[in-house]
Amino acid sequence: MSQFSVPCAVYRGGTSRGLFFSETDLPKDKKGRQKIFLNGLDAYNLSQVNGLGSGTSHTSKVVVIKPPSVEGAHVDYTFYQIGIGEEVIDANGTCGNLMAAVGAYAIDEGLVSIRSQGKESFVPCEGYFTVTAFNTNIGKLIRLKVPTINGKSKVNGTYEMSGMKLPGAKYVVDILAPGGGKLGSTLPLGTTCELIIKEKQFNVSVIDIVNPFVYLTAESIGVDEKKLFTDLSDDNKLLDLLELVRCEMSVQTGLTKSITEAVDAPAIPKIAIVSAPEDYVTTSGTEIMKDEVDIIAKMVSMGKFHRTFAGSGLYNLAAAALIPGTIPNNCSGFKADIGERVVRIGHPDGIAQVRVRLTADGEDIEYVGLDRTARRIIAGNLYIPE
Repeated sequence: MSQFSVPCAVYRGGTSRGLFFSETDLPKDKKGRQKIFLNGLDAYNLSQVNGLGSGTSHTSKVVVIKPPSVEGAHVDYTFYQIGIGEEVIDANGTCGNLMAAVGAYAIDEGLVSIRSQGKESFVPCEGYFTVTAFNTNIGKLIRLKVPTINGKSKVNGTYEMSGMKLPGAKYVVDILAPGGGKLGSTLPLGTTCELIIKEKQFNVSVIDIVNPFVYLTAESIGVDEKKLFTDLSDDNKLLDLLELVRCEMSVQTGLTKSITEAVDAPAIPKIAIVSAPEDYVTTSGTEIMKDEVDIIAKMVSMGKFHRTFAGSGLYNLAAAALIPGTIPNNCSGFKADIGERVVRIGHPDGIAQVRVRLTADGEDIEYVGLDRTARRIIAGNLYIPE
């Protein structure tokens, strides 16, 4: 079988990994690009053994970088969630973890010039360089403080991030005015709304921060809060219920026109179970005390419980925890505060700390930020079957 090649780099950002392409290296026609994305990760097999995926939603991702289209941005980028065992290419949502890697890629590929202050000639800066990227999926500017060394993104450091065993250099990610990117407002259905599924009533909150998320309490779906972090991956009845809720809210918010269409668009909205803080043990065996966190949560991504918690979900949940009247806010007990707050989210593999600042009127989000680590894993030619 003959193959063709395309330049590609593989980056990890946070707890996600993806294929990175420059738009200039990709075919202009849609089918040609889809062929590269599907084969590059191997969307056809559940194991993704014939490509660079690894059978999980957080490693089956693609990012395409291109020149900026808006003032103040160094680059534009588009994120794609790729199916596992199915030919799905979904650009409706975005990835909060790979945002850090976008900044690293922009610097490593020379798409931004790192100049020392007051110098016109190129001089590599040590420390941080701020890359501003425009995310086309949600129409938002992302401010990325990238650690650099010798003119390239830095890998080694002492910052310890939950979900990763080894520390690394700290990348500072802030999403500016993050609300309403997909649904037009942060609270498209108000702080809460009622939903009836199989003759049972649920209260849910739909929050559109980075990606739209649907939140339910553990209690409302019959999950003991103290057992939220036990292995629920085989609970198909629970997963089916959550998928029904997700699809119904997709239709109610106008993301899709029918339940069938919602089933075929699994990337967003995402759905998560939340609860007030409880003591629990992480998947890595670390004991977390309830006074160490402000809220605990478990999310579903692409039909499966997430191993940790998606970066986009951490941004969303932290913001929701501060917005008065939402289900996450009720679980966290936060009062309205227009100053910057750090929200401590307990997830299956640890604690994530997210920076959030409300707008001056206390009704929306000014910015939401998260610290990550990132690294370039490999770069070269990706081979695709003809």
